[in-house]
Amino acid sequence: MQNQCAAPNCTSLKSDLYSLFRFPLDAERCKMWVEKCQREDLVDKSPEHLFRYYRLCAKHFETSDDSSEPVTVIKDDAIPTIFDDPNKLQNAQVKRSKEMDEDTKTRGRKKIKSSQAEVDKEEPKTTPEEDTYKNYLRSLFEALVLLGEQNIPVTSSNTTEQDSVGLNNFEALLEYRMSCGDEGMKKYDANREGSSSLQLKQLIEVCEKCIRSKVMEDVKENGFFSLITDDLVKISDEWYLPVFLRYVDDSNYQRERFVGFLSFDGDADVLAEKLLSEMINEWGLNMEKCRGQAHSCSGTHFAKIKAFAAKVTEKYPLAMLTVRPTQALNITLANGMALSGVQLVMCTLKKIESFFNQSPLLRLELEHAISVIYPDKEEKVKELKETCCTGWTRRHDAFEVTLDLLEALLLCVDSVHDNEDLRWSDQITYNALEISKALADFEFIMALVVLKNTMILLRAFGKNIEGEATDVYFAAGSVKAVLHSLKEVSDNIDVYHEFWTEEAVNLSATMEIPVELPRSLLRKHPSELGSLQPENYYKEHLSLPVVNHTLKEVTELFSDDHLKALRCLSLVPFVVELNKAGQPEEENMLVFKNDIPNPGSLTAELHCWWVKWNKKGKGEVLLSSLQETLQQADVKFFPNMLAVLRLLGVLPTLALDISCDVAYKRFKMYMQNTPDAAKSKSLALLNINNDVGYDLDSMVEVYMKTYPGGDDAL
Repeated sequence: MQNQCAAPNCTSLKSDLYSLFRFPLDAERCKMWVEKCQREDLVDKSPEHLFRYYRLCAKHFETSDDSSEPVTVIKDDAIPTIFDDPNKLQNAQVKRSKEMDEDTKTRGRKKIKSSQAEVDKEEPKTTPEEDTYKNYLRSLFEALVLLGEQNIPVTSSNTTEQDSVGLNNFEALLEYRMSCGDEGMKKYDANREGSSSLQLKQLIEVCEKCIRSKVMEDVKENGFFSLITDDLVKISDEWYLPVFLRYVDDSNYQRERFVGFLSFDGDADVLAEKLLSEMINEWGLNMEKCRGQAHSCSGTHFAKIKAFAAKVTEKYPLAMLTVRPTQALNITLANGMALSGVQLVMCTLKKIESFFNQSPLLRLELEHAISVIYPDKEEKVKELKETCCTGWTRRHDAFEVTLDLLEALLLCVDSVHDNEDLRWSDQITYNALEISKALADFEFIMALVVLKNTMILLRAFGKNIEGEATDVYFAAGSVKAVLHSLKEVSDNIDVYHEFWTEEAVNLSATMEIPVELPRSLLRKHPSELGSLQPENYYKEHLSLPVVNHTLKEVTELFSDDHLKALRCLSLVPFVVELNKAGQPEEENMLVFKNDIPNPGSLTAELHCWWVKWNKKGKGEVLLSSLQETLQQADVKFFPNMLAVLRLLGVLPTLALDISCDVAYKRFKMYMQNTPDAAKSKSLALLNINNDVGYDLDSMVEVYMKTYPGGDDAL
């Protein structure tokens, strides 16, 4: 329906000379289109449904002049007026029917035979046994999809071996369908081996293949995309790399899809080649169309992820390395540092977040501890209590807030661990003890102080880079200042480290924590303790590496091409208004010169775009986001601008609209809410992409081609 005109008796297709236009989202205009269209079956459909699935071709719209050229663009308030008279249509159809009656009598049989021959040629005949087997497989897939969509474990959760598959939930659902008279399950009762553990595994693999194929088809149809990976996850005691793709669809909406897990095992260089090979050869991903990449990783896997990113850049230079706003920039940078003190801080912050999410009573305990630590500072107490309800461990000022809360945190977890009134469970008291040990470690305090003082230089920049188009545009111009500040700290690390050490020592004294070397060092090199001073050790193994790592990563993540791409946000109308003094810089858009349709007309088109948005009408509110600009109808008059805006839409740095950012949220929900024993990399793909519009019959066909001869068992 999306590729054909919705008007009665109109055969215009998307590939024809005439353009196809979506039904409007505005309810009144959409109603007028339906009335003019003379389609009673469209009356009860919503504007959103009509906008998504129905089109009218240019033949039904009047031109504004005497030009004989076909209409390619319509005005925002256009109404279709050119349709055949329904009475004439009916009379013509009756007349045509009578004229054809005699001809039908003489040639009808011949046509029927010819048509039937063509159908027989296109669709080979199937035996009753094959039809029965197809119906049987369809019922199996239908049951599997239902369980996968609802995230109900397909197999028993108490199996210990990977091949020892329990069929509890799957078998129960099949039994129920059979008792309800499911035609496809008639053979099931006679042959239970048909749903053996081996076949179930095959069904799941085929289901995964079909879902991914559908997602890849959508990505391929819409051209350019970005490759995004997330933190490694463990499934069945193996590490996997989650992979997402971001693209802009044919309706100019940003989309992000989860496409599966890649096994993450092996040496860095070999692993990088293996990951790329699997995406290209097995998934069918065309990396020539990749225009961005973003990766998240912890310090333990940092080297392998960097090797993979470098391999992508080496083979596909246009896939610029970027960041992803699902995590604050300071948290992203800290997670990538393979330093024991930093990893201790990051691990403890995760434990703290998980600990206080267990019960509202624990948060009340923390608020009480804050009041005890700051008895005479009402404003401070109020501010910290409000902060405790905001997910502060993931904020841009996470390290600063943690330092302010440190004494209260230690008091709180010690009180919970003591459990004098027996309010807390054994698990909660144990978790409290683990957190208390970390907080009372000088290495933790020193690392926290270093991270706070280093990342504070990036706080404003990191916050803006995740903001609105205007914020990101101006943030791109402030990177040099951020890098200059980091370089200045690195060049004078002796001075800065002295201040940082003093801050950490003073805080430790207040909390009665001894200043000492890391415990791991005490165990590994006890003979060297006499010659090592904590201040010198932490400078060489903490302060200097943290600053240099941050400087190197920011330089790499915000390359010249990346910054030029972000500066192309000057095309957003609201940014144009702010920059009235000068039009958007053409040199920034040349970063996309190989991907825009008419580079020769870029200068003239850019000037027209600037003039258009500088003429703001009275009371007119200019578009302030990239997504709103992409939806602007007039953007079709500017092919180069549309191409640049679409390429910006696939850039991982830019935060997605809430309505588009569903794949990542579903992925996180699946990983958090699914028991480890029930996690499946194949069914996760189905659960997260339950809206892709898969076809059960296609799954059956793929299964029969992949595993031929299965019907013999029945």
